[in-house]
Amino acid sequence: MRTQVAIVGAGPAGLMLSHLLHLRGISSVVVENQSRGHIEQRIRAGVLEQGTVDLLIESGVGDRLRREGLVHHGLELRFGGRGHRIDLSGLAGGRSITVYAQQEVVKDLISARLAAGGDIVFEAQGVSLHDISGPAPRVRYRKDEVAREIECDFIAGCDGFHGICRASIPPGALTAYDHVYPFAWLGILAEAPPVSPELIYCHHDRGFALFALRTPRLSRLYLQCRADEDPASWPEERIWDELRKRLGENGNAALQPGPMLQKGLTGMRSFVVEPMRQGRLFLAGDAAHIVPATGAKGLNLAIADVRVLAIALERHYRHGAPDALERYSDTCLRRVWRVQRFSAWMTSLLHLHEEGGKMRQRLQIAELDYLTRSRAAATAFAENYVGLPFDD
Repeated sequence: MRTQVAIVGAGPAGLMLSHLLHLRGISSVVVENQSRGHIEQRIRAGVLEQGTVDLLIESGVGDRLRREGLVHHGLELRFGGRGHRIDLSGLAGGRSITVYAQQEVVKDLISARLAAGGDIVFEAQGVSLHDISGPAPRVRYRKDEVAREIECDFIAGCDGFHGICRASIPPGALTAYDHVYPFAWLGILAEAPPVSPELIYCHHDRGFALFALRTPRLSRLYLQCRADEDPASWPEERIWDELRKRLGENGNAALQPGPMLQKGLTGMRSFVVEPMRQGRLFLAGDAAHIVPATGAKGLNLAIADVRVLAIALERHYRHGAPDALERYSDTCLRRVWRVQRFSAWMTSLLHLHEEGGKMRQRLQIAELDYLTRSRAAATAFAENYVGLPFDD
């Protein structure tokens, strides 16, 4: 099989890249080791920045997003038992965020690619990369017990943190920056009405909590816990009790327990590799960087990466200009590090830290107090949360 761009991974990054390339007349094949059903049901983050929403709509895959996405013009920071609303749209020039689950983005992109005759290989086994630094890289895999090969001009590694693309780069070619946080999030999806029509981020001396709506009838809720926590040690009654405590007395009336549909542990990590390219292999999304979930940036950062890559590939094929491809890593990393800074700052500000004790907690409260009283500080927060402008 011959194509211009082989894409490894059918998550939002890989599918969005394939869609953007199609719109530019560039052929691609997406190779995914999981089934279509698995990736369409895989529950992940659901907060979309303004730029992500705009790109989905402008590229023709935003019809359902516009109908079903829940637009948020603000959010609440809760500390000291009191809530403080941040007017995101008022502070960030009318921009907002939209709650729309990642698996719904994936469904929309798969439908669009298949309707356009796009080639997505699901359940590809034994995927491997070859000659990534040469003029004719290849992707090999097995499908239905038959060995297959894709010849291409470029490979896009969109296969996540544990994928094979980054691991295919020779040792010593990349510099990795990594920090693993000593806590995690215990997350649940519950059939329960949301506490608030907007997200609530809680700082509490028992630990961080996040209250978010997924739909008008579904709530996504998180509790800070130990990094080595066993979710089985958290029965439903204990979870609801802890959520009540961290939400505070003046919010308890809105917390209505319901059946828990999902429960799991999310580790917290900051990770970046430089450069995001080796030869004709370009890394995008979680294959190149991980952000702690506090800032809701992972999916959005992946979409920003593939937007840059699609534009660069168009310049290469249409104009014979390699400059944008050569700048791909530098362009993406400027945004990556700004987003890493914001996500790490939010994580440090809102979570309980064993080191630092009461002194650190009081400093956190002082910073939250300043953030919610200072228009300048709140504006900087809002601009980062709704999403920084795209880089080209």
